[in-house]
Amino acid sequence: MFRMKNYILVAVLSLSTITGWAAERYPNRPIRIVVNAVAGALLDVTTRAIAQQMAIELGQPIVVENRAGAAGLMGIRHVKGSPPDGYTLLSVANTFAQLPAFSPSPGYRLEDFTGIGIMNEAPLLMVGPPSQTAKSLAELIAQAKANPGQLTMASAGVGTSTHMAGALFVQQAKVPVLHVPYKGNALALPDVIGGRINFLFDGGSSSRPNIESGKLRAFGVTSANRSPAFRDIPTLAEQGVPDYDFVVYQGLVAPAGIPSNVVERLAKALRVAQTSDAVTQRFKEDGAEPGSLSPEQFTEFLKQDLARTVKVVDELQISKQ
Repeated sequence: MFRMKNYILVAVLSLSTITGWAAERYPNRPIRIVVNAVAGALLDVTTRAIAQQMAIELGQPIVVENRAGAAGLMGIRHVKGSPPDGYTLLSVANTFAQLPAFSPSPGYRLEDFTGIGIMNEAPLLMVGPPSQTAKSLAELIAQAKANPGQLTMASAGVGTSTHMAGALFVQQAKVPVLHVPYKGNALALPDVIGGRINFLFDGGSSSRPNIESGKLRAFGVTSANRSPAFRDIPTLAEQGVPDYDFVVYQGLVAPAGIPSNVVERLAKALRVAQTSDAVTQRFKEDGAEPGSLSPEQFTEFLKQDLARTVKVVDELQISKQ
């Protein structure tokens, strides 16, 4: 019996050694990053730029796979069911943390995932047609309060980042407006430019040309501090909505249960990728800045974003889809 126990102990120690050796060798095969958006979307473009540089640091190819559909849920659910071994990751944006607040049964919880880190973050711009009466944010807020439900706010659709940015503004500024959801901001912009919609929260890269040509008026930037990409545009916080702070972020997560040493290896590769010339230039073109949260901080950040979204959805009584 004693001899048998020794054999078992040796076997356990050998298995531990092999397991530790295998973990130290991560990665030893190609990695896959699933993007729950169509090819060519901002999340897809950012992920491919980051993946190319991470592959160099990790010494293994990284394949980017698009799994769009069901408002992004198809890709999320696919990665949720993947082995937590570091070889299948999910590229996410704000909607990943926000969808559970807008859907009664999204098919996943944030606890099903572990954060790796934020790739980048960028503010949105609050824009409207120059032809309307309100020429400043203060005037727009005053007009909205004087005419409850008469002013219109467009978005890319219920539960999207532009909708959440607008809903947060409505909640904090206490302005009753009519939400008009579109199937994407690109479809909403012509109506904003044409004066049929009073305002919209939009990405800087798509709004900048229209602002510079005079087709759009910028009411403010959504970040807590002024954006280096739009230094002349004041924040909403500067103009009477003191607690307002909203950025569009893009990051990487993995299925829950992934070994901590693998998480750290991936997080390090992400940090290295963010400093490369190719990625730096990509971020600059998008008016974005690299994120700096640790895996633990990013995991907690996602939970806080969901909690904030739930509060806004409940207070504004937004119908769940």
